[in-house]
Amino acid sequence: MSNALQLPIIDLASPDRFSTANSIRKQACIDHGFFYLVNHGVDEELVKKVFEQSSNFFSFPIEEKMKLAIKNHRGYTALYAEKLDTTLTTKGDSKETFYLGPLADGLNQWPLEEDLPSWRSAMETYHQKVLSAGTKLLSLIALSLKLDEDFFWKVGALNEQVGVIRLLHYPGSGDSDSSSEEIYGASAHSDYGMITLLMTDGVPGLQQICREKSKQPQVWEDVPSISGWHSSWILVKTVSWNVWKAVAVRLARQDSHP
Repeated sequence: MSNALQLPIIDLASPDRFSTANSIRKQACIDHGFFYLVNHGVDEELVKKVFEQSSNFFSFPIEEKMKLAIKNHRGYTALYAEKLDTTLTTKGDSKETFYLGPLADGLNQWPLEEDLPSWRSAMETYHQKVLSAGTKLLSLIALSLKLDEDFFWKVGALNEQVGVIRLLHYPGSGDSDSSSEEIYGASAHSDYGMITLLMTDGVPGLQQICREKSKQPQVWEDVPSISGWHSSWILVKTVSWNVWKAVAVRLARQDSHP
């Protein structure tokens, strides 16, 4: 079953950091495990360019995309190659993915410049901007946990910043194999990283288990896009740290998708 969900909105540019941290703790993470992040500093034009470049890559023939098949956890994974919920009997999740990791370690794979001009520069800029937003958010998360705002730096958690970008393409049901099975774009899972910053293009489909993952029947709640903000918004998922909800999420397969 599925219900509508209203998530808290956190303003990363708010001058009242303690009030914002308190909202993260009480409203966003204890009650939901998910919130919207606005005024995060990732330029809207850059976001638009990244979505365009991502779409350009995924529109290539499979033979071309497989030239950048994943190795060292970087590169392309094909449709149905991953299944986040291993309890399902379906063949895999209806998604394609391209993984990019830290820029300095030399492990990333890149499409040829002649095939996708400006693709690499757009992704590198995006990686840096989102990483900056994430580190600012972690200061507020530390405050929300009643810690010093530089706690994660002091304990060395950010000495090696390992932010990973996953470009995701969810083909509509008309673009993938027909099947009577219930196939998800991303089957139910809980993230294992410190935080997940999820930039969307407004196409519906994201859902989450609300409140209690272990209860039956599971109650799935739709996560809508929000409008009326001058800047783009990011959905943030958090891990629990034994305080917050680490919810399970899934993405329903849509009839159409860019």
